[in-house]
Amino acid sequence: MNTQPIELFKSKRPVIVSGPCSAETEEQTLETCRRVAATGKVDILRAGIWKPRTRPNSFEGVGTEGLKWMKKAKEETGLLTSVEVANFNHVFEALKAEIDILWIGARTTVNPFSVQEIANALEGTNAIVFVKNPINPDIELWTGALERLNKAGITKLGMIHRGFAQHGSSIYRNEPRWQLAVEMKLRFPGIPMLCDPSHIAGNRELIRPISQQALDMNYEGLMIESHIDPDNAWSDKKQQVTPDALGDMLDHFTIRRPSVPDAELNEKLNRLRRQIDMVDDELIELLGKRMKIAEDIGEVKKEKGVTILQTNRWEEIIEKTSAKGNMQGLSERFMIRYLNAIHQESIDHQNEVMNQADMEQK
Repeated sequence: MNTQPIELFKSKRPVIVSGPCSAETEEQTLETCRRVAATGKVDILRAGIWKPRTRPNSFEGVGTEGLKWMKKAKEETGLLTSVEVANFNHVFEALKAEIDILWIGARTTVNPFSVQEIANALEGTNAIVFVKNPINPDIELWTGALERLNKAGITKLGMIHRGFAQHGSSIYRNEPRWQLAVEMKLRFPGIPMLCDPSHIAGNRELIRPISQQALDMNYEGLMIESHIDPDNAWSDKKQQVTPDALGDMLDHFTIRRPSVPDAELNEKLNRLRRQIDMVDDELIELLGKRMKIAEDIGEVKKEKGVTILQTNRWEEIIEKTSAKGNMQGLSERFMIRYLNAIHQESIDHQNEVMNQADMEQK
């Protein structure tokens, strides 16, 4: 893709974006932005102007009136401003209000028609546009959104990792699935990645550790929601922090460097990485052997007319292997993901064996 660096990201790391989840009133918006700016750590103000809510009868934003408040906040603080856009009219109004950075939300990224409408609206502009990951864990949709914008001539692009919706209980509102964000960073190394710990957490108590993890993984910045009175916010009250709490948090992050000119350190890292490479080779070899055994099991099941899925056996594997993983310091969450991936691959291998005759006849 044809992209250009965003000036602010060339000179500062990490870049911090903060402000209320929603612009509710002029007083609330301006006072939050003033206090956020007073931390001396924030580079870009944010506020939700149009709020795509999951269900009706929730607060869906003040609309274009809130853009005037953001413009005032920019004039008072000297900071850049950013808002979410979801359609042609949002883009038109935001650019008219001289908003500096637009972002496309998770609910919009999931819909290529909506992304294309925004791309068409932005064609011919020099806008800076960040794209949040889609709600579902599909990085092709995330990639496609960036490509659509770039095809429309938008060259100053960024990504926002805000986590992915999941079923079942979790400590997170949206599961981070860090490996998917890392894959996007590998695909687009020249495009900055922000982490949105507020939406990943859904709980202000988790914002600090999630933010530190993102910084440790060399993200270029953070987008953290802040509100002067979060417990009485009109939307997402649990995941917003006060400006004072934000300032304290930003003062205590550990900022690490991606590399240092230290020959001894680099040699130690290279030695350890070579050990990891050897272990990875052994793991792949063992997994290949495991799949060969799975194919043999498929042959036996085919011969005896037995179904591939044996629920009792799978539950036994989950219980036994998770316990062993725990003894090795592996989390239950990781073990379940790991076992599910292996189980699916085993099913695919057995399915291929059991249906080989049918496929050959076709």
